[in-house]
Amino acid sequence: MENNTETFIGKQLVSNLFNDKGVFVLPAMTLLSAEHIRLIRQHKIVLEPHDVIQLDSAAFFQIAVDDCTAAMEGIFEQIKYNKTKRVPMIELRNEVIPFIHQVTEKGDFYGILSALQTKDDYTYRHNVAVGILSTLLGKWLKLKPEDLSMLTIAATLHDIGKIMVPAEILTKPGPLTDEEFQVMKKHTTYGYEMIRDTVGTNHMQALVALQHHERMDGSGYPFGVLGNRITDFSKIVAVTDIFHAMTSDRYYRQAAPLYEVLLQMEEDVYGKLDPYICRVFINKLMQSMIGNEAELSDGRTGRIVMIQSNDPLRPLVNIGEEFVDLSKERSLGITRVLPL
Repeated sequence: MENNTETFIGKQLVSNLFNDKGVFVLPAMTLLSAEHIRLIRQHKIVLEPHDVIQLDSAAFFQIAVDDCTAAMEGIFEQIKYNKTKRVPMIELRNEVIPFIHQVTEKGDFYGILSALQTKDDYTYRHNVAVGILSTLLGKWLKLKPEDLSMLTIAATLHDIGKIMVPAEILTKPGPLTDEEFQVMKKHTTYGYEMIRDTVGTNHMQALVALQHHERMDGSGYPFGVLGNRITDFSKIVAVTDIFHAMTSDRYYRQAAPLYEVLLQMEEDVYGKLDPYICRVFINKLMQSMIGNEAELSDGRTGRIVMIQSNDPLRPLVNIGEEFVDLSKERSLGITRVLPL
């Protein structure tokens, strides 16, 4: 009998799994991926609901993001030693993409964000983070399902060209010299060529690798093209790429507080980022803060109760008996948002 093994993806094995000949197949605590499910089928094992547990969201986000990060590292390594420099799409589709979709279906933005906080594996975790954040943003922009699937892959591969950049430049603890920055910039064209030459990808996805550092006012790289020449997918990835980079600890600087990042992005709407895409992102991030505690610039702490659509970064905050409308109290601001 063939049970629907797909429903087990993302759940965790309760105990070690053996086939009917007693051969060890998978260890307890494995978070099941599409690849694991295939392996289980090959061994003709039929999983039962009591064989797995559904993790709570925070644990699931953490394990799923960690697993995806490890899989991305494996994909990078595989390309590095592969003369043709093609992207191993089967591994990507089996070990990374299903988890990105599962994480984004839960839609708990701040829970997801804490799982994306980089450990010391920024290069790999950043790809997973941009994949997840771009998929969320694509949903908020109401992309069609087939476009959303294409965007997820494009976003997850946006930095794949960094494989060709020397590690000492990628992990340099301070700012890059002009010469080093010229080398770093080439990750866009390398990525474009690698995705273009990989079977199972399309030109739209290759263009995201090429264009995610281009800016609306022509101040970006590699070609300094203006906004009308940048594809929508590339504009989406530009927003999430900047957001994750600024909210992560890096080799050479601490993460900026979330609110400061949003203020900076709001400024970048005038010139650098696509105004509509960026506003949708900021509005949704602010909407998902409702109910959170926030610290104000005068040191007081209150609860965010309402976001004004015309001025989303200056919400209504409840402090004790008082309601403070930050859109009117212009001298006050939020310094940080505390997770629930």
